[in-house]
Amino acid sequence: MILFKNVHSLAAWLAGRRQQGHSIGFVPTMGALHQGHLSLIAASRRDNGITVASIFVNPTQFNDPKDFEKYPKTLEKDIELLEAAGTDLLFLPSVTEIYPEGTGHLRQYDLGYLETILEGKYRPGHFQGVCNVMHRLMDAVQPDNLYMGQKDYQQCMVVKHLLQLTGSPARLHPCPTLREADGLAMSSRNTRLGPAEREKATAIYRALSQLRDTLRPGPVAAACSEAAASLAKYDFKVDYIAIADAATLEPIGDWDGRRNIVALAAAFQQDVRLIDNMLLN
Repeated sequence: MILFKNVHSLAAWLAGRRQQGHSIGFVPTMGALHQGHLSLIAASRRDNGITVASIFVNPTQFNDPKDFEKYPKTLEKDIELLEAAGTDLLFLPSVTEIYPEGTGHLRQYDLGYLETILEGKYRPGHFQGVCNVMHRLMDAVQPDNLYMGQKDYQQCMVVKHLLQLTGSPARLHPCPTLREADGLAMSSRNTRLGPAEREKATAIYRALSQLRDTLRPGPVAAACSEAAASLAKYDFKVDYIAIADAATLEPIGDWDGRRNIVALAAAFQQDVRLIDNMLLN
């Protein structure tokens, strides 16, 4: 595995491989890697001649500075995992490499309603930060295919919209969420959970599963409230449990029984914010 820290040397190396006829797959990460990330690497390797991963903890997408400071960093282990998974290239830029003019006056992207609901509502500015870093990373790598985890359901939709806004020809591949044996969605933030909190965290998966198994056509508010109450029993502070159109994230108040829908949840276990989602039909 080759490691690059400079955008220009990275782009030059990839241009040479592209001229040789290789397709480029890209897996952007913030490190603290787990099997979910490695499944994205595997998907890229199946589809492409060259697989690129990046590790960059993006400061502009953290609306809480303390969350940024506490984000887990395990670089040495991450490099070992990426090498073992067969990654061809790791891009490991500094903040000044990604934001050479600083982070004070960044571009604003027209994301429409996507940044006013769910994660956009509870983390103002988050998706603008995601778009700024993804635009820069995509310009550097210029991949044919982009691989992201479906656990970040709304983020996948935002990035798909970004590709359209910027005219990128890359194809986004949202890949299934990987879960621990007890159902907890794999996440870098799970490493911040203590033993007691880790055990309680599985309540999110059970609440979403209950929605999937019991939801019937008609109003959905009561079912969402019941799911939120079930999380409160396990000491969660709930930001939201919501049901939305699976294709557009349009909020659903009354389900007709036919429309494809997804349940999405975000809640704090102590000071660790966990998100998850589940397709319901």
